[in-house]
Amino acid sequence: EDLNKDGLRVVLLAYQNNPAQAGEFNVSDEKDLILTGFLAFLDPPKDDVKGVLKKLKQDGITVKILTGDNAAVTKSVASRVGLNTEYVYSEKDFVGKGEEEIKKMVEECSLFVKLSPEYKAKIIQILKENGHTVAYMGDGINDTPAMKKADVAISVDTAVDIAKKSADIILLHKSLRTLEHGVRIGRQIFANTMKYIKITLSSNFGNILSILVASSFLPFLPMLPMQLLILDLIYGTSCLSIPFDTVGEKYLEVPRKWETRKLPKFMFYFGPTSSVFDIITFALLYFWICPSVVGASYMAATPSQKAVFMAIFWSGWFIESLWTQEMVIQALRDPAVPFIQQHSSPVVMLATIGAGLIGTAMPYIPSLTKVMKFGPIPEFYVLVVLVLLILYIALTTLVKHWYMKKEKFLI
Repeated sequence: EDLNKDGLRVVLLAYQNNPAQAGEFNVSDEKDLILTGFLAFLDPPKDDVKGVLKKLKQDGITVKILTGDNAAVTKSVASRVGLNTEYVYSEKDFVGKGEEEIKKMVEECSLFVKLSPEYKAKIIQILKENGHTVAYMGDGINDTPAMKKADVAISVDTAVDIAKKSADIILLHKSLRTLEHGVRIGRQIFANTMKYIKITLSSNFGNILSILVASSFLPFLPMLPMQLLILDLIYGTSCLSIPFDTVGEKYLEVPRKWETRKLPKFMFYFGPTSSVFDIITFALLYFWICPSVVGASYMAATPSQKAVFMAIFWSGWFIESLWTQEMVIQALRDPAVPFIQQHSSPVVMLATIGAGLIGTAMPYIPSLTKVMKFGPIPEFYVLVVLVLLILYIALTTLVKHWYMKKEKFLI
């Protein structure tokens, strides 16, 4: 028992004076043995395990031990790696308990000992019923039932074949640090996936609203189909940089689940925000910028002047719409204020700014203006767009503040 408390597994060595012949042993030969001594085996945890478990705890992951070993050995190992040893339950402790009491015991305890393979699987099932997403790591035959019950089954490349066949993930390096690093990478991928989905949905929803409003009041199409296609192509290409974006440390520390039910709410908060500035742009172009260049309002213009009027309008909205779409990537990637409190990765920054500059230059390139039917937009319009973008980022930041009052997470 003292050896067990030190974390040593013990095998007793004994012999019998008159043993049966080799190959003829049976249960009766295991009686009246003479004890010779003990063999003690120490399998200490690796030096980095305690630090890794602490990191996993910071990331919102609770580590529990489910083993067939006895309580003394398990408590010794657990105390060395920093796990809570206040509660230690064996399979017998659950006998005669009610369902709710068992759920409570499973929740409060980190060490489960003397478990059969079937009871390991039962504990995994109870944890899932308690609302947890459960991963189970094992390498032996006895771990297989629990691995099959878990949401994610993890094993190592030195495990028995049946354990590896039951595993969703096989670690090539027998180290928990690899697992912790994998959790971080997985959360980063999830975060950037959600960024892409939420940002593109809200941006496209805003564009649809803007087109509907403009089509209801303008005497001409707010943008030609070809222009819309090119706009989406440039914006879509810049969105391909989102998987290379960085993710805030606070985001990585909280486990999250895939949820689609909140996507409409996100769209209805941030889609109309861009539409507000699109409508302001429509008004500026229709009532001020286009008439000042053409020399007449649209209704009073000649057919040739109307053609120039529409071309200038299309150029103006193309530039403004592209820039607001690019800036929404910067604004919605993080709850903080963009460019001041939070910064995207160099790849995302280059992609968004580069896409905006390409779109801005297109109406000024003669060969493209003919194909795209753009008009001679005044140079000062770039300053107008800059002011609108500053106001757009400010309003989006305010809307984020309102949204975060009702939701835990932005992305």
